[in-house]
Amino acid sequence: MSSDRAFHGFSPQAVDFYVELTRNNDKTWFESHRDTFETHVLAPARAFVVEMGERLRDIAPGIHADPRVNRSLFRIQRDVRFSANKSPYKTHMGIWMWEGDGHRMERPGFYFHLAPPSLMLAAGMREFSKPVLEAYRSAAVDPELGPALRSAVESAASNPFFVLGGRHYKRVPRGFDPHHPNADLLLHKGLIVRTEFPIPPEFYSEELLDYCFARYVEMAPIHRWLVRLLEHTDA
Repeated sequence: MSSDRAFHGFSPQAVDFYVELTRNNDKTWFESHRDTFETHVLAPARAFVVEMGERLRDIAPGIHADPRVNRSLFRIQRDVRFSANKSPYKTHMGIWMWEGDGHRMERPGFYFHLAPPSLMLAAGMREFSKPVLEAYRSAAVDPELGPALRSAVESAASNPFFVLGGRHYKRVPRGFDPHHPNADLLLHKGLIVRTEFPIPPEFYSEELLDYCFARYVEMAPIHRWLVRLLEHTDA
């Protein structure tokens, strides 16, 4: 990779851009600061995706890390068609690197989310489609996949700064034993593990790659279990 495209960290201007955008969320302000967005947000984000993708392949061989907008980079423009909030721009940066074939948002992956003053990292699937939800529930009580799921969840829980997300339902779905060891996991409509913290000093240097990768490695058991689930579902 040529040095001009290597990841050297984000600049303070990237953080300032989003801070100011929350106060000036309109097209006139954005267009007058487009150069800042492209130079200090988009360019380093693309470099981050490429280099993080190379690292993630060590733990997720089929990872897709595509530095284009609408692939690994989420659009900054909001879809306001069905929203009461008509602010035109997102006030956060979202990066998604997913594993497997099919629609990117229907596969497990690793997420990076900047919303000053915080940075959030996550892995998993936010919400299952109906077929995947059915497969997930069956797998959760499967004699082989069920204990593997519990092991992955306990691995994530061993880090006190990680939070397991995706729990939605109040009752175990009909047809499943409410006393099953994995009954609590049957209440999920998605499965994610995340951690959120103040923007660290590493954010401003190439050390951010190591910082994020170390946390993604700890989250990987959840990711790998979901990859395995979808392999069974797709078969």
